[in-house]
Amino acid sequence: MKNQKLSLVTLAALAAGAAIASFVSSGTLLSLLTQAVIYALFASGVGLLLRQNGMVSFGHALFFGSSGYCLGILLQLKLMPAEAAILVTLVGLALAAFVIGLVIVRVPGVAFGMLTLAIGQMAFLTASRSRGLTGGADGMNIDWPSTLFGVAQSQLLKPGNMFLLCWGTLVVVLLALTLLLRSRFGSITEAVRDNEERARFIGIRTLVPRAAVYALSGVVTGLAGLLSALNTGFVSPENLHWSLSGVALMMVVVGGPKALWGPALGAIVYFLFKDILGDLANHWMAIFGVALITVIVFSPTGLAGLLGRLFLGRPQRPVPAASAAMPVVATGTAH
Repeated sequence: MKNQKLSLVTLAALAAGAAIASFVSSGTLLSLLTQAVIYALFASGVGLLLRQNGMVSFGHALFFGSSGYCLGILLQLKLMPAEAAILVTLVGLALAAFVIGLVIVRVPGVAFGMLTLAIGQMAFLTASRSRGLTGGADGMNIDWPSTLFGVAQSQLLKPGNMFLLCWGTLVVVLLALTLLLRSRFGSITEAVRDNEERARFIGIRTLVPRAAVYALSGVVTGLAGLLSALNTGFVSPENLHWSLSGVALMMVVVGGPKALWGPALGAIVYFLFKDILGDLANHWMAIFGVALITVIVFSPTGLAGLLGRLFLGRPQRPVPAASAAMPVVATGTAH
């Protein structure tokens, strides 16, 4: 029954994306919505780490920007077709994130967030100063081929088609994550998040599942970076900067980390809020800050939790302490 309901929700989401692409005639609005969906995927990666590991990353822009740079370098070297380069980039990100995760998920508390911040800023400085490889502070143009997966680039980059591609990717990723987290893997990672010491006591090896969640969140964020590189044809060190990670974290807080689709909702609300208030006030970020504080105080589970209470009658359960709206990283040392 759950799978049937999930299938219906997925089909409805895909149909909604198709309807938006069909009825919205403004290329500017479609471009804005495409950007919002890309950042919804980015926020979903950050939210996954917070939801399953109870950890806050201030450096997830590392994966968002690195995916674009890795792909751009592979395409410049012309070592393989673009389709293979995309696959190699995602696999490489997964392996790198898993290795990094094996080290840093051992670190408890705020120190984990500071480590992710330090690693991300190292990548930002490296990209900014490696002019010969990455173009330095000027950034790098992505040399996309004329066709990608059999589709002409001129067709793929049309606002409506690009929106459909990004929207479809977001829906499929959320569907895959939902199915994965309903499996034994999801149960194990939730047990480790809630009480790592007890999980170790009953025989669960906690280090690998936590590193796997970190790697999975990095791949989701990296996929968003690839879509951004396709959408703009450009990547710069700003794609690696910590401020981008901070914005993604705000999206997670606004949408709510408890529901998988919460961070995506937060990202879309953020972009619409930004576009509307940008025309009304020069200090829109301050207004958004007030809205953010309001959400944290009156709905700690975010907009997703609020909608659940209003339309589904679900009580607002407190988010686990490790993944509260302004979270503190779960304590304990993994083994």
